Amino acid sequence: MALSDVKLKNLKPRAALYRVADTNGLCIEVTPSGSKLWRYRYRYDGRASMLALGMYPEIPLAGRRSASGHWIPGAREKRDEARALLGRGINPSLHFRSQRAATVDRAANSFGAIAKEWFLQNEHRLTAGTLKRDRRVVQKDLALIRDLPVADLKASEVLAALRKIEARGTVETAHRARSLVGKLMKYAIATGRAERNPAADLTGALKAPIKQHFASITEPDKVADLLRAIRGYTGHLVTEAALKLAPLVFVRPGELRSAKWADIDLDAGEWRFEASKTKQPHLVPLSRQAIDILRDLRPLTGRYELVFPSIRSVKRAISENTLNAALRRLGYDKDTMTAHGFRAMARTILDEVLHFPPDIVEHQLAHAVRGPLGRAYNRTAHLPERRKMMQAWSDWLDSLCAREVTGIGKRPSTDVARGET
Repeated sequence: MALSDVKLKNLKPRAALYRVADTNGLCIEVTPSGSKLWRYRYRYDGRASMLALGMYPEIPLAGRRSASGHWIPGAREKRDEARALLGRGINPSLHFRSQRAATVDRAANSFGAIAKEWFLQNEHRLTAGTLKRDRRVVQKDLALIRDLPVADLKASEVLAALRKIEARGTVETAHRARSLVGKLMKYAIATGRAERNPAADLTGALKAPIKQHFASITEPDKVADLLRAIRGYTGHLVTEAALKLAPLVFVRPGELRSAKWADIDLDAGEWRFEASKTKQPHLVPLSRQAIDILRDLRPLTGRYELVFPSIRSVKRAISENTLNAALRRLGYDKDTMTAHGFRAMARTILDEVLHFPPDIVEHQLAHAVRGPLGRAYNRTAHLPERRKMMQAWSDWLDSLCAREVTGIGKRPSTDVARGET
């Protein structure tokens, strides 16, 4: 007799495994532990075989809809599917095993799996902030393509995901996501999981990003007010040191936050690290003032790897918002001054007020400067001039803060302008 839900619920476990038949080869197997497993018994090529169809009640006797509206195929439907395969001369056990293997292979070679693999291989090259941001882009912003196999990924599917980001008004993020897709697809191609990069077909498909400059103070009299405010900062000592050092070295905020004591030679007055944008070795000559700040900080954080560790964990750097939050406490909103703005401040004043050659300033900013022979930036280019410039810059800021500079905003003396102090 055919099974029913009432009969299935009343089946009790026994000391030994037993089976109860339904129809056309379908049966339920009851184990001593009480589990109830669907089986389909059939013959293929003259041999008796058995196919597992799932567990009851997760797989019901007949198909039904879940509370969310999703259709759950029943054991009888699965049996009928297997019988149809037999009718076409296909062994259902081998067929479903092949399908499961394909599903596993699909998951292993999905866009999300490729991204996870790429992040693991490149985490030593990426900053913690970049790694966290790009992983979030894959998980959330690129969710539409995350589970798709890279081998079949189409440009239209990538564009649909990017359009959703663009629709939020975050055009910069959409362009960053497209660039990330390109990197991941190149890796998939290199490792034999894909043959082409669909991101390459999307040039010009997104809105052009609106270039926004970080707010900065570049007028000398206002710079003097800012420096005096910074010197009067009374927050956490690590934040205070980072805030005082920021205008003297004018590196990118992420580079300052992640500074390591092992990269700093206070005796030589040098800080060496890899520039976050160019991925090239960079050298910052440290002025006497910068060295004094670091020497004062060393008793507090010198036993740790990071120069500016977080309050919560010495293994993590201060957050990307720490310096900007400190500036807000001093009364400077995001439209007036930012931590990144110290770079624009230095670039503008070193050029327009102190009259240092632009190529020396650009090298110190770790921009990808190319010389007349096409050589890219290197960390030791113009190093003697840069040492003089960094000391002259710190001296000028000191005198400006103390209002010892006469004719503020005008060209200073030749010695200061040339860094010969």
